[in-house]
Amino acid sequence: MAQTLDFLVTGATGQLGTLVLQQLKAAAPKASIGALVRRPEAAAELESQGFTVRVASYDDPAALESALAGVAKVLLISSSEVGKRAAQHGNVIAAAEKAGVDFLAYTSILRADASPLTVLPAEHLATEKALAASGLTYALLRNGWYTENQVMGVGTALEHGALIGAAGDGRFSPAARADYAAAAVAVLTGETPERGTVYELAGDESYTLAEFAAAITELAGKPVSYVDMSQADYAAALEGAGLPAPVAGMLADSDAGAAKGGLYSEDRTLSTLIGRPTTPWRETLKAGL
Repeated sequence: MAQTLDFLVTGATGQLGTLVLQQLKAAAPKASIGALVRRPEAAAELESQGFTVRVASYDDPAALESALAGVAKVLLISSSEVGKRAAQHGNVIAAAEKAGVDFLAYTSILRADASPLTVLPAEHLATEKALAASGLTYALLRNGWYTENQVMGVGTALEHGALIGAAGDGRFSPAARADYAAAAVAVLTGETPERGTVYELAGDESYTLAEFAAAITELAGKPVSYVDMSQADYAAALEGAGLPAPVAGMLADSDAGAAKGGLYSEDRTLSTLIGRPTTPWRETLKAGL
């Protein structure tokens, strides 16, 4: 019979999953915490940190059902495989139902049901609908933009003296990945929310890409300007830089959606949930230089 677990975090070796595990252990030191991984070789490091490791791919329904057996609460971190995610998440949801999981929280995207972005929300919305059709008690963590997404491109911007994008004057309301991890931990460790509760999560501060470029200039001491492009030209530029076409298209679509307000929010649910202001974006930028 499977060991019972208070919590199971999927995608446990990913950037968000790693932070959730660390914060969950700090918030609930006496709880039994499980980490779901795809690769058995990832087990040793996590086990040495006191986590119970269960191995299953999002593509393997039988392994998922076994991995979720005896689990009370699950954090389903969305898959990174764009195009496969709806089916993969559906497998986890079905396995959670069969295993009798008490509660599942899912990392979706900001305003998934009303977003002007066209690529990223589709699979998240399909997952939200699958959860609604299931018998599970669940909550939606609709995460906004991660500041780290923008910081990843700073090296290239400094090299060329230009930050390129297709967001126009659209504002981003990002938060640090650790902020979103803290929100997930708060929902998992708090009183179980009402079925279908939606948390629209975004940072307290916002910026345009021109403002972000100006901050790079100030913090790095090297001039960087924002160069606005059409969505098609930006996607082509990203492809030319070596990104796979689907990833380039997704990033260009995200910028085009941001131009229409899709990644801006004045909602303060995130800072309320975590009990502190969200990490200032300039702080994350400075740390990434």
